[in-house]
Amino acid sequence: METSERNSVQERLLSSSAGAPSEVEEERDYDSDEKVIVSISDEELEAEEEDGDVPRFSWRKLWRFTGPGFLMCIAFLDPGNLEGDLQAGAIAGYSLLWLLLWATVMGLMIQLLSARLGVATGRHLAELCREEYPRWARLVLWFMAEVALIGADIQEVIGSAIAIRILSGGFIPLWGGVLITALDCFIFLFLENYGVRKLEAFFAILIATMAVSFAIMFGETKPSGKDVLIGVLVPKLSSNTIKQAVGVVGCLIMPHNVFLHSALVQSRKIDINRRSKVREAMKYYSIESALALGISFVINVFVTTVFAKSFYGTKIARSIGLENAGQVLQEKYGATLFPILYIWGLGLLASGQSSTITGTYAGQFIMGGFLNFRFKKWVRAIITRSCAILPTIIVALCFESSNSALDTLNESLNVLQSIQVPFALIPLIILVSKERIMGIFRVGFVLKVVSWIVAAFLIAINGYLLVDFLSNEMQGLILSSLVYAVLAAYVAFVIYLILRDAASSLLFCKKSASKCSPLNSVAMP
Repeated sequence: METSERNSVQERLLSSSAGAPSEVEEERDYDSDEKVIVSISDEELEAEEEDGDVPRFSWRKLWRFTGPGFLMCIAFLDPGNLEGDLQAGAIAGYSLLWLLLWATVMGLMIQLLSARLGVATGRHLAELCREEYPRWARLVLWFMAEVALIGADIQEVIGSAIAIRILSGGFIPLWGGVLITALDCFIFLFLENYGVRKLEAFFAILIATMAVSFAIMFGETKPSGKDVLIGVLVPKLSSNTIKQAVGVVGCLIMPHNVFLHSALVQSRKIDINRRSKVREAMKYYSIESALALGISFVINVFVTTVFAKSFYGTKIARSIGLENAGQVLQEKYGATLFPILYIWGLGLLASGQSSTITGTYAGQFIMGGFLNFRFKKWVRAIITRSCAILPTIIVALCFESSNSALDTLNESLNVLQSIQVPFALIPLIILVSKERIMGIFRVGFVLKVVSWIVAAFLIAINGYLLVDFLSNEMQGLILSSLVYAVLAAYVAFVIYLILRDAASSLLFCKKSASKCSPLNSVAMP
């Protein structure tokens, strides 16, 4: 029974890649010799063959699975998130820490669905979208993913350039910092040639740099431990802090990160034809992702509470952004044990550099998955980096001397990314709910309902950002009419993504009721 079951699973997986099997095999994101081997010993393999169960927990094996979750968590620590943190702290004090916690929990759930999809199918989200949707729809999805990625990358590169200007004492202009940040593409290509684990270790160093930098700031400013605990545990929300609350939630869920995580989990050598192996991978990835996002939550708390302690209730609270945050801290605290301006700059640099490199990584997966390009990795990396660097240089030249304009730009980019959220979440939830794609690893009814509730909440939150931005920025009848026409097309496409799945499922089950099992169904054209 076990052998026939494995064969059926293998047939299902092979059939799901019908249409371009040779191309898919040639252009894998991780070659077999690049993947990390997670099995510890031959004895362990023999024991698994005998009982077929998931092996007992092993710290050594957890260590071998550790990596993808920490690359994923960097999107929760990018400069856009840091700006959301400092503004929430300065304007709302400690009152939104509970929302930061629950937004991180929601983000964890979304990322675990992404990891589940990648592990169970051996394909990532962009590849599966290419196979599931008609050509016009998948091109729209690809375009939306690229727009979200470019918007995130502009924020990240600008954040890194601001950090370089701070650390150089203002000697290096913003556009110069952008050019220096562009070189991180070569760092990425260099490290990737030395293996996945070397690349993951580099990101671990950057995350540690952020943790230490912001922990030092926390120690120097000494926020109230009691107020921090109350802020995390007791929900509070006032009409004056709604915008900051929406920003806290909206900044954490990044569309490109959903695509990224489903690809990163394939860096480990997992036999997806064996249920025990898939279950084991899901277990370790769940633990690793929870640990990674736990660390990201603590770092975000550090930033929020530092600015809550320092500027909540002050006249300058609403004028603080990435550009002047370090300077206002320096003016308030001076040079105590360490110059706090440069500590802030170092943490911001680690945030910007790490997030721009993961953005390059995500761009490779998105482009290769949706378009099935057969370019070499270094070509895709340069194309992805160029798409972000060129507009960022223009932005840097235009906003070189205007801090308020940079803050407005950051708000616009947050809105740009927020409107792309449905085009990552809806396909993800639909795909992990399908038996013919996930087999026995599809999500159950309860998790599916919870996922849709979370997705609806996140889409509503980001919709609020969009409506608020349009109501404040859009003026003039012609421009407003054009924007609302585009908005109508946007809503229509979201409805299409949702209803198409319902209609396709009914049609599929009517035509092939006998083939609706997880092991014998074939991919839908």
